[in-house]
Amino acid sequence: MSASATLSLPSPHQHRFRVIISKLGLDGHDRGAKVVARALRDAGFEVIYLGVHQSPEDVVEAAIEEDADVIGVSILSGSHMELITDLLKIMREKGLNVPVIAGGIIPPDDAKELKKMGVFEVLGPGTPLSKIVEVYRAAAAQVRRK
Repeated sequence: MSASATLSLPSPHQHRFRVIISKLGLDGHDRGAKVVARALRDAGFEVIYLGVHQSPEDVVEAAIEEDADVIGVSILSGSHMELITDLLKIMREKGLNVPVIAGGIIPPDDAKELKKMGVFEVLGPGTPLSKIVEVYRAAAAQVRRK
C-alpha cells in the first residue's frame, strides 16, 4: 500500500480543509489537542493550533481571520457547557457558520445537550484517530457543500 493511500492527502487541485484547534478556558493540558492536530495535518488538513488558555472570542476571531472550515475545541476542566455556549453565541453574533467539534472529558448527558445546541460532534478520550479524522472531514465537507 502506498503512503498516499494511507494518508488520504488531497491532490494539488483539491481544497485543503482549514481547521482551528484550541484549548478553551483555563485548562492547560493540551497533549490530546496536539495529537488530534497532528493527525488532522497528517490526513491533509491545514491545521491552525491556537494553544491553551483561549477565550471563546479568541477562537471565533481566529476562525474568521483564517477562514476556517471547522473549529475543534478541547476542554478537560469541566467548564465545557459555559465555554461552548459562549463560543456558539459569539459565532452567531459574528455570522460565523462553521461546525464545532468538542473533545475532552464531557459527560454523555452534556454531550447530548451540546449537540442539541448545535455542536457537530462530541469526541471523548479513546476515540480512534481514524474516527476523529472522519468526523472532521464530514464536518468540513458539509460546509463546502453549502
